[in-house]
Amino acid sequence: MEKEKKIAGFLFEVGTMRKLIRMHRQVLLTDDLSDSIASHSYRVAIIGWFLAKEEKADPYKTVMMCLLHDMGEARTGDHNWIHKKYVKVFDEEIVKDQFGTLPYPDFKEIADEYEERKTKEAVLAKDADLLDQLLLLREYDWQGNKEAAIWLHGKSGNKTNAQLARLQSEAAKKIGEAIYNEDPSSWWDNLWTSNNRKD
Repeated sequence: MEKEKKIAGFLFEVGTMRKLIRMHRQVLLTDDLSDSIASHSYRVAIIGWFLAKEEKADPYKTVMMCLLHDMGEARTGDHNWIHKKYVKVFDEEIVKDQFGTLPYPDFKEIADEYEERKTKEAVLAKDADLLDQLLLLREYDWQGNKEAAIWLHGKSGNKTNAQLARLQSEAAKKIGEAIYNEDPSSWWDNLWTSNNRKD
């Protein structure tokens, strides 16, 4: 039962990610409590799958990197760019402690590969992480958040697509452009109706 006990403990730890609020709330001046590490990782994984398909990379590996990329934050919490100036996080130690005692080495190997950013899948997983942040900023901007607009377009006010420069893959850049140009609520434009179906 020792193997199953380690797996169960890890799964309980994974569950705590639902309760970890992302800390950009401080600088974006928002109280969006729906944005947790778990919800972020979920959308990052979906984005990663699309990027892997577009770039002809391994979708399984890319999705797993996306799912695991912020797992260490279950132990450290999330840190925005202000926090990072003052807080040291021992990422390698966390990866070793979190994944190194599991009965399978896969998670640690995937996490290490993601951190090295030498494979196509690792680059795509990071792009997926950045695209999720771009989606979030676009959603907040759509709601009138001026701080999000600054992050999206830069401080000049010239409506540049400032976040695109951080993306590495061609697929991510194309999807990023679409995010800038698409309205966050357009997905339901032709779906809504005031009448329930009769049959």
